Formats: sequence, structure tokens, C-alpha cells
Amino acid sequence: MKRTADIRRDTKETQIRVQLDLDGSGQARLATGIGFFDHMLEQIARHALIDLDVEAQGDLHIDGHHTVEDVGITLGMALKQALGDKSGITRYGHAYVPLDEALSRVVVDFSGRPGLHMSVPFKAGMIGGFDSQLTHEFFQGLANHAPLTLHIDNLKGDNAHHQCESVFKAFARALRMAMAPDPRSAGVVPSTKGTL
Repeated sequence: MKRTADIRRDTKETQIRVQLDLDGSGQARLATGIGFFDHMLEQIARHALIDLDVEAQGDLHIDGHHTVEDVGITLGMALKQALGDKSGITRYGHAYVPLDEALSRVVVDFSGRPGLHMSVPFKAGMIGGFDSQLTHEFFQGLANHAPLTLHIDNLKGDNAHHQCESVFKAFARALRMAMAPDPRSAGVVPSTKGTL
């Protein structure tokens, strides 16, 4: 079964298209209009080993909020579509990722219940043209629409770029683990309820 998705989401504020292949090789084509955000999405593709195409047109003349949040929502919808009923996946994933002085931990559960618990004390408000507060908005949109439970903690860090990049890389590695096929549970939904 191919684990792919192609999702379009159009509002008065943004027009987003996300295409992904969960069993890809880490290739990315990204055009959100926010350079640092593209760099973070590239980390997800590369370190989760998914092929990811994102095209986004948003009201950047206001700020990046709607674009970043709506990409998170659309990526969450794409993950949900690509995973189907989640039968045969590992379900849980976790990762610690350092980047120089920064260290982040991310834990993922494809529980079917949206939840974001995030503690990242950014040392700067802006990272290039990216508002660091939008990291939360991205992951909130993704968690709500995947839906999944997500715990994100930046344990150390003095540089906001390093903090943010270590978070995205840790998310990617945790995602890779959680969505990986479990050979001992092929075709079985990983829940005592029988559904996720």
C-alpha cells in the first residue's frame, strides 16, 4: 500500500498544497515565501526520510502567522491521509537531537487524539524573517489535524536558530520512528481499542 497524500487547503488568507510520500528518500521542494521556515520543513523531509512538496501562498504582507499555521494544518491532514487506519505502524516515536549547544527532545504518539505540550524558551523573537512564536502555531496545527499527541522540549540552547532547528530535527526523527512499519504487528492497529 502506498503511503502518500496530496492535500489542498484554500482560505481567504492562504492557498496551500502539500504532497508527501512517507516511504520516500528525504527529497523536498518547498516554497512558502519564508526562507527559514522552508529550511525547517527541509529538516522534516530529510530526517524523517519522507518526500515532501509544499507550495504556499499567504498574506505575508501582514506577517507569517497564517502561512505557517496553515502549512502545519495541511501537513497534519496529509499525514492523516497517508497513514490511513494506522494499521501496522509503530505508533510511538521519540528522539533527542543536539545542534551545537542546543538539545531538544520530541515524543510522538499517533493516538488519534490531538495534543501539543511544548516548552521551548526561545532566546530571540525573530530568526531571520521567521517569528519564533510561530513554531508553536505550526506544531499545534499539525497535531490537531494529524491528529497526534506531541511533546516538544528544548532542554538546552543559547541560540534561537539552533533551538528551533534541533526541535524540527528531533520531530522528524520521532516521526520517522512512529510511522515506521512494525514487522511484528503487520496489519494490526496498535491499540487495545482496535482503532486510533
